[in-house]
Amino acid sequence: DDLAPGVLKIVKVYLAVKRRIQPGDKMAGRHGNKGVISVIVPEEDMPFDQNGVPVDIVLNPLGVPSRMNVGQVLEMHLGLAAKGLGEKINEMVEQQASVAKLRDFLGKIYNNKKAGSTRRVEDLDSLNDKEVLELSRNLTGGVPMATCVFDGAAEEEIKELLRLAGQPDSGQMELVDGRTGEQFERPVTVGYMYMLKLNHLVDDKMHARSTGSYSLVTQQPLGGKAQFGGQRFGEMEVWALEAYGAAYTLQEMLTVKSDDVNGRTKMYKNIVDGDHRMEPGMPESFNVLVKEIRSLGIDIELENE
Repeated sequence: DDLAPGVLKIVKVYLAVKRRIQPGDKMAGRHGNKGVISVIVPEEDMPFDQNGVPVDIVLNPLGVPSRMNVGQVLEMHLGLAAKGLGEKINEMVEQQASVAKLRDFLGKIYNNKKAGSTRRVEDLDSLNDKEVLELSRNLTGGVPMATCVFDGAAEEEIKELLRLAGQPDSGQMELVDGRTGEQFERPVTVGYMYMLKLNHLVDDKMHARSTGSYSLVTQQPLGGKAQFGGQRFGEMEVWALEAYGAAYTLQEMLTVKSDDVNGRTKMYKNIVDGDHRMEPGMPESFNVLVKEIRSLGIDIELENE
């Protein structure tokens, strides 16, 4: 960076701060399924399954059909199967089941080939008893899975894995509303999915403007937090005020709060003096329009009465 005249050194201090997630922060899965957190509730208010285990995140199903990113549903089903199988293996390890039983169960997971399946066969027979036990202990947290894009897991294979894991093969289960204690009327898809926090935090986006800089051409406030800008009041917002018949609010949006240069200075003075009258004048954007029409070779003049 170029230093200003008379400056010898610039000291930059970087702080690493832990930011707890809050409503307004953005998260995303691995399928373009991004969204903003709308509410964080106590654990006891979250929906829970028949075993009383609450879910971590509730996603809106309307985010799937129109975007057609069905990969997130596949990930949930495979995640549910992977976790369930891990719990089954953990149960067997804790109950000190025989190595033969463990070998048999692992064989069902890895080598349950369906007709036409291209799944790789794992040679579990080549592992000795100690290695089978070690493999089982590694899988207690969940069985790792990978599925190709065009040659991925078939529906029947996923159903079979869910059945092995002791889960409903639809991937859906009955949930109870944590707030009312009543069961939801339809079964809900529940599973495990990667969710990532994105660097779009509501604290960094929060912004308000009093008075500030204006564009040199249009005399309207600049946009964006970096420029200490105003909120854009667009075409559709104007329609909303028109629909409500809020004529005075609309007038001040288009004049004293925007590009009526004399009006806004008078308004500021009036507010300071405790006088709340508003005297809207001619917006600067009208003059810009006149200049633009003149540039087309049409002589246009505003006649003041």
